[in-house]
Amino acid sequence: MKIFHTADWHLGKLVQGVYMTEDQQYILEQFIQAIDEEKPDVIVIAGDLYDRSMPPIEAVNLLNDVVAKIVLEKKIPVLAVAGNHDSAGRLNFGSRLMSDSGLYIKGQFTKNHAPIVLNDQHGEVHFHLVPYAEPASIRSIFEEEGIRSHQDAMQKIVEYITQDMDSSKRHVFVGHAFVTKYGEEEANTSDSERPLSIGGSDCVSAALFKPFHYTALGHLHKAHFVLNETIRYAGSPLKYSLSEHLHEKGFLIIDLDEHGNSTVTKRKLVPRRDLRVVEGQLEDLLKLTPSEDYVFVRLTDTTSVSSPMERIRSVFPHAMHVERKVLRQEVSRELQVVETEKLEDIDLFRSFFTDIIGIQPDEDTERLFTEMLQELLDEERETVK
Repeated sequence: MKIFHTADWHLGKLVQGVYMTEDQQYILEQFIQAIDEEKPDVIVIAGDLYDRSMPPIEAVNLLNDVVAKIVLEKKIPVLAVAGNHDSAGRLNFGSRLMSDSGLYIKGQFTKNHAPIVLNDQHGEVHFHLVPYAEPASIRSIFEEEGIRSHQDAMQKIVEYITQDMDSSKRHVFVGHAFVTKYGEEEANTSDSERPLSIGGSDCVSAALFKPFHYTALGHLHKAHFVLNETIRYAGSPLKYSLSEHLHEKGFLIIDLDEHGNSTVTKRKLVPRRDLRVVEGQLEDLLKLTPSEDYVFVRLTDTTSVSSPMERIRSVFPHAMHVERKVLRQEVSRELQVVETEKLEDIDLFRSFFTDIIGIQPDEDTERLFTEMLQELLDEERETVK
């Protein structure tokens, strides 16, 4: 069975004040062309179809058009799950009706979980659709107070799925989560992706997915495998932040043989405009060949520069941001270029607490803060479902 694995479309995305809908339409037209060339048996979209719970109408229309072409015109089934950016309730609406046409969307996990069964010349392939879910939601579904972290929630979900799993069939897991090798905390590879929880408890161990022949993941925007080559992120089809400027975007083609062994090929997608970084003194940059790319400009000028964005856009009309590279004195007394890093919520709290109280917060205070912040984050997500 030939599977297209894609994720994190983020339709309706706004980058530095620029709506990416036209760029997304351009890249999805390439995706449709690849479908015509490769003729896959099924398309898997592993979450974050939209960038927000209430996407703009242009984004909704784009998804409708793309899915209609794939499912109704080309007669290829689409299997999708909700991501943390999506409104689970909205994506779930009408899913039973749409499944009759070959569009299977799982917005919310329930205890009446059943795999989507597709057939090829070798028999059945069972696709287990697991949308993004807060630990509190899974705790409520299974009525188990011990489910507190994303690891706990995913472990319970996998146990529930595998207890009745037919081992003679081939099984594909489709999910949206922050998966690391052993559940250890890792830095996200994209500034455009929101944290799933506070304090690092959003990480899930890849070892949980060993019962499945292939695991198609969404959430992280860089394409890579975790623990072994059968557990993979497809990455996003476009660059959505400065932190992604070195990523190679595209989607994955998985050939699943009769024994469940998978061969994975990455197919690149070429954007209408690349998103990249240019660096140097302003006068030197103004001599470069003009480009329509989205650029983030780092100026190395040590003297004052007037109207930098206006002048940069004479060469790069779609420049998104201009900043000055800052020189700081390191402990070694050597001048090194460093960039300002985004502070985590807990770091901001520590700084605020210290400024107001005059001492560092203790462990109990920090734990209370993270618990309260997590509750607010959960409530905010629940209100948009």
